[in-house]
Amino acid sequence: MSQSLYPENRCLSTLRETRGEPWSRGAITNLWDGRKVAPILEFDLPAFHRFRGDHSDRISISGVQEKVSVRIERGRLVLTESDGQYILKPIPSLPSLELREDVPANEHVSMQIAGQVFGIDVPPCGIVFFPDGAPAYIVKRFDRDPKTGVKRSQEDFCQLSNRTRDTHGKNYKYDGSYEEIGQILKRYCGAYTIEIEKLFRLIVFNYAIGNGDAHFKNFSLVPTPMGDFVLSPAYDLLSTNLHLPTESSTALDFFADDFETDAYRENGFYSGADFLELAKRFGMKLDRAEKILRSVEEFPEKAEALVRVSLLSDVGRERYLKIVQDRARAVLLGV
Repeated sequence: MSQSLYPENRCLSTLRETRGEPWSRGAITNLWDGRKVAPILEFDLPAFHRFRGDHSDRISISGVQEKVSVRIERGRLVLTESDGQYILKPIPSLPSLELREDVPANEHVSMQIAGQVFGIDVPPCGIVFFPDGAPAYIVKRFDRDPKTGVKRSQEDFCQLSNRTRDTHGKNYKYDGSYEEIGQILKRYCGAYTIEIEKLFRLIVFNYAIGNGDAHFKNFSLVPTPMGDFVLSPAYDLLSTNLHLPTESSTALDFFADDFETDAYRENGFYSGADFLELAKRFGMKLDRAEKILRSVEEFPEKAEALVRVSLLSDVGRERYLKIVQDRARAVLLGV
């Protein structure tokens, strides 16, 4: 595979500068647990699809995007139906998506922006390549004990609210509001004051990057060693608006009672006033909410530093940055 597909002297995980190596020291430590892993897969995309077809009923990974579990063997990533250490996602096969080949890079840079710029807890992730040069997104599983491989408990908000296709219909993941997610969080989290601020920050981030698919299954709780529950690391973060420009701006309504702020009725879109109302309903201190919202003022510039060195196409980079700029203006409106 041509080295030109790599960002020049850039880590394929953190996007930080390297001396011609595919992984920075931090990526080797955090993503690969100290091992040097080849960024080029030894299996091709047809092998990926054959494996997925043979084992899809046995690999419990939620969602509809094509993905499989992989693990490291002798410095190489191999497909596995058990003891998976990572989740691998290639370019999706849905032909209706705009800039379809940018999907892996979109999720990768969105996760890096979330962690490096917006202070969100995210698992280590990166980009690897099939032998033909096609990119795939890879993320370290946080639902597995890294030493034993034993599955850790994780409950998404559909499970926590007993929300299924049978109870809420085919759109069960989208039938609800972010206010309801906050109510569920309060029911299960002893450290609610801390966790609700993390949730609020994540909702703001999703809106700021144009993620219109942050539904009930894309938020989860995990137990701590003390036995209480906290929000899991964030996952499935990407600018869906990049590929589906006519989709809704959010996966869920903000409010549980079909409430609309004066600002929403006037503007026709969510703005800072809506976020402040949501924070109020969450029981947050408004000065804390305002601080998070005001941080969005510097967000486009800080995000651009990573987007410019990402593996997005030139068109993808410009569209991503335009989305971020437009959403930042909306978030700051009325704050």
